[in-house]
Amino acid sequence: MKVITCLGNPGKKYLKTRHNIGFILGDFFAQKFQASIKNKKALFLSGETKINGENTHFLFPQTYMNSSGEAVQFFLNYHKVSPQNLLVIHDEIELPFGDMKIKLGGGHKGHNGLRSIIQHLSSSDFYRLRFGVGRPNNPRVDVADYVLSNFTPEEITELNHLLDPVETVLLNFIEEKLN
Repeated sequence: MKVITCLGNPGKKYLKTRHNIGFILGDFFAQKFQASIKNKKALFLSGETKINGENTHFLFPQTYMNSSGEAVQFFLNYHKVSPQNLLVIHDEIELPFGDMKIKLGGGHKGHNGLRSIIQHLSSSDFYRLRFGVGRPNNPRVDVADYVLSNFTPEEITELNHLLDPVETVLLNFIEEKLN
């Protein structure tokens, strides 16, 4: 079983924010791969599907970003899934908008969602799809305010052109071709 955890914050207020890129991409691919999303235990929303013969769960923590680890830990423990079968999709301010990097293990680099997951799993040995949202152009703009601001219309349009590379990463993760 593979678990694709999509980080974001629940609620309409955060729907189109940079910090919610995990939710945005996860929603798209859960629909594409026909994973019907349903509520489970109030900690998360999840949906199951088969992708290339592999049971795959899309997980959307509903605990807000800074407490994402609670939902991830509960889900992995309940289903007896090891962290190596987990891919976390999250925003990355250190990468320009649209750049992506896949990584196994490492630290949280100040990302509170990753910090929470690492803390709750007592492990950093899981895959991350770091999706670049860039940094604010104005040095006086607080980074927290920036990631909680909405994507521009131009960025939303650009996201449509980035779906194929994201899908390639997801399929490589599922087929264990990431190393």
